[in-house]
Amino acid sequence: MLNQDQTQDFDALMLGRSTLDGASRRTALKVALGVGYAVTAMPIMAQTAIKTPSDGLSSGESSFTVDGFSVPFFFAAPEGKKNLPVVLVIQEIFGVHEYIADTCRRFAKAGYLAIAPELYARQGDPAQYKEVAKLMAEVVSKVPDAQVMKDLDGAVAWAGANGGNLKKVGITGFCWGGRISWLYASQSKNIQAGVAWYGRLVGTASALTPKHPLDLAADLKAPVLGLYGGQDGGIPLTTVNQMKDALAEAGAKGNAAAKTSEFVVYKEAPHAFHADYRPSYRKEAAEDGFKRALAWFKANGVA
Repeated sequence: MLNQDQTQDFDALMLGRSTLDGASRRTALKVALGVGYAVTAMPIMAQTAIKTPSDGLSSGESSFTVDGFSVPFFFAAPEGKKNLPVVLVIQEIFGVHEYIADTCRRFAKAGYLAIAPELYARQGDPAQYKEVAKLMAEVVSKVPDAQVMKDLDGAVAWAGANGGNLKKVGITGFCWGGRISWLYASQSKNIQAGVAWYGRLVGTASALTPKHPLDLAADLKAPVLGLYGGQDGGIPLTTVNQMKDALAEAGAKGNAAAKTSEFVVYKEAPHAFHADYRPSYRKEAAEDGFKRALAWFKANGVA
């Protein structure tokens, strides 16, 4: 049975199970390439989903190695250009499927080398799941924060060796990835700024998730823009206010990143309002949030 912390910021969509072998890892990469959406992400509003063209872009799949494990990822970048600003694009619970791949293409169109590592690759393949509860219990809940942080370091290193400017690195993530964006901004010196879309801020400590964003407010090393929905049933605005207070306290004590961090709350938006393939999508909030993300990165030395 899932506890409240494992489920509170996820929509009740329908999702299943599998272990990750070579074939399923290839399937995950095919999904990331834009072949389709993970089964877990159904139902899909195909008439709404944004499809960013890949003309003028170099994009595809590759992998980097961390502790002997080959971590697959999707990337997109302006074709033929070097010394590019870098953005790490962090998945929802559904893994790296077409929506995340398309988000990478959107950042690439804006001049970034965008990288979306498959951060569950050691634990399982979200594309094979049909039930949220099983995906959460058998894959997501087994992913250690420490593993994710090291994999993101690996992604940054790959970027530096493949046309990325490591003096200009940002991170952005959605839902599960929103929480990860806060964590990486507090634990890594590799990035200049972060944008967290409706990432959980509080939770119960465990061996795999020892700290949550609220616990790390005083440790921020890069400023974060938090984009949240006022109608998010899983992330109460009381927790947003707690984080605001913690950041203000840390800023008053001299933490410049905490002092610079900001929140934007879209009053009428639900959870996952940027996910254009899902019923939760809110076009106005999603477009405004993406513009703010680009402006945030530019203002904080990423672009």
